[in-house]
Amino acid sequence: MIHASIHRQAGAALPIVYRLLVLGLLGVLLGWGVRWWRGPIQLQVVEYPMPEKLDIPTALAVAKDGAVWVTIDSSDALGLIRDGKLARISKGTRNVEPMGIGVDSAGDAWIADSPAAAIKHVTRAGAVSSVPLGTAIARLTRLAVGPDDAVWFAESTAYSITRLKGGQLRRHEIQSVRGSPFGVAVAADGTVWASLQAGNALLRIAPDGKTAEFELPTRAASPTDVAVDAAGRPWFIEFRGNKVGYLEDGRFTEYAVPQASAALSGLAIAPDGTPWFGLIKANALGRVRGGKVEILPLPRKTARPFTVAADSAGNIWYADITGFVGMVPAALAAR
Repeated sequence: MIHASIHRQAGAALPIVYRLLVLGLLGVLLGWGVRWWRGPIQLQVVEYPMPEKLDIPTALAVAKDGAVWVTIDSSDALGLIRDGKLARISKGTRNVEPMGIGVDSAGDAWIADSPAAAIKHVTRAGAVSSVPLGTAIARLTRLAVGPDDAVWFAESTAYSITRLKGGQLRRHEIQSVRGSPFGVAVAADGTVWASLQAGNALLRIAPDGKTAEFELPTRAASPTDVAVDAAGRPWFIEFRGNKVGYLEDGRFTEYAVPQASAALSGLAIAPDGTPWFGLIKANALGRVRGGKVEILPLPRKTARPFTVAADSAGNIWYADITGFVGMVPAALAAR
C-alpha cells in the first residue's frame, strides 16, 4: 500500500527529484536504502487550491507542453495551470456540471457546454468561440480531441457520438435501443471508442465511420469513462460493476476493485501503459499493474477525485471536487 502526504502548491513545485535523492542517500547511510526503495512509498502529492472558495473542478485535460486545463462547475471560467500557478480564464457564460474537456495540438481547450447547447473553443490568450449544436437543449458528457484535432463528444440528446471539425458537425447515431453515451476516447489511428452507460456496451467508430457495439460481460455494469492505450485497446471503468477492464480482439478482461462501492470515476493511461482512475468514495486513486488493482489513498480524507489525466512526463493529475487540482509526480507514480 502506498501512503501519502500533501504539498500545497503556492508557486513552483518543490524539486521532487532532489528530495528523492536526499532520502535515498540518507537511506544508504542508515543501512535501509534498499528496503526504502522496495517498500511502502511516502507519496508526495502536489495540490493546487482553486482560486475561489466555491470553485469545484470537475474535468481536466493536459496539453503537450504540460499545461493543464480544468472545467469549473457553476462558473464562467476555466482553470489553467502553467509554470506552477493556477489562473482563471473567462469563457463568457456560466456552465453547469461541465464534464467534457479536451486540448488540441495548439494547446487550446475545447469544452462541452450543455447550457449553451454548444461546443466552445478557448485559447490561452482568452479568445472564445462557439459552435452551436442546433438543438433546443443538450446533455453533454465527456469530450476528446483526436490526433487530427477533430473534437469528439457524447451527445445524449441527439443519441449520438458527434464529431466536430472545421466548424462542421457529423453525428454517429447509436443503434442500440438503449444507449446513454458517456465516455469518449480517440486512438492514435483515429478509431473512436465510447461507452454506452445504459446500453452496458462499448461503441467503436472506425476511421471510415462504420460502427460496432460490444456488450460488457458484467450485467448492468454502467460503463462510464474510456481511455485508449498505446496498443489501441480501450480501457473502461464500470461505475455499478465496480470494475476496471479492457477490450482486445473482441474479448473482455475485467478486474474487480477491492474497495466495495468505490464510485469509480475518471480514467487515464500513463505513458508507461498503466491505467489510473479515481475512487470518489474511497478518497483514493487506483491503478492496474501486473494484472492487479492497487488502491492509493490520498492524504486528505475528504478528497474526491472525479477526473484523472496523465501528462507526457508521467505525472498523474486529478480533479478533486472538494476544491483542489492534485498531481502525483512522475517519479513516484511510476513506482
